[in-house]
This record gives sequence, C-alpha cells and structure tokens, in this order.
Amino acid sequence: IKIIKTNHPDVPVIYFANGGSSYLELQKDMGADMICIDWAVDMAEARKILGPDVPISGNIDPTVLFGSKEQIETAVRECIDKAGGPGKHLLNLGHGVMQGTPEESIGWLVDECRRYKGKEE
Repeated sequence: IKIIKTNHPDVPVIYFANGGSSYLELQKDMGADMICIDWAVDMAEARKILGPDVPISGNIDPTVLFGSKEQIETAVRECIDKAGGPGKHLLNLGHGVMQGTPEESIGWLVDECRRYKGKEE
C-alpha cells in the first residue's frame, strides 16, 4: 500500500482480504483509505476493533439476498446501525453477488440503503 500511495497519492486504496476479518487489528494502521469487511465478522465488532475513524465497507452476507424483502431490509438497517449509523461506512455485500441471486432482491437492498436514515432516537 505504501508503494501505491507513494506513486499515486490521489488514488484511494481500498483493502479487502477475503477471510481477513480475523486480523482486523493488523489492518487498521496499514495505510489503506478504507478497509472492506467480509461477512464473517459482526460489523459492530469490526467497528470496535478498527475504531470510529477508520472508513469501512461491508458486510452483509450475500446469502441474505435469497431471503425475503423484510429479511433484506433488516440486514441493511442492522449493518448500517452497527457501523455507526448512516454516513459512517460504505454498505455492500461481504463478498459480492452470488450466482442465482434474484435481481428483485438486489433492488430491495439498494432501495433500503437509500431509504434508511438511521435509528429513531
């Protein structure tokens, strides 16, 4: 990452290690602009390990997209809240869209991402 940032300082570096959630504490100081979290770790735990200032993305389990609209919407809201609320991270799947995923489910995920404004206090 240091070589990339030296040669291309304006290019954002987003680090993703599939299965790398077990060593998040080693990733937070590596110089990436964002750390991507796979679905194997709870987002609240990832946020606790990385701290509030490290940009993170992730980490909805891609199999959730085979569930109901309500299950997908709940997964979106829970992930956003555990990451610190709207605007605190980049929500995405923990490892891409699986083959056979219903297109309608992807729409539900995107719609809820746009719609959700955080927990009501």
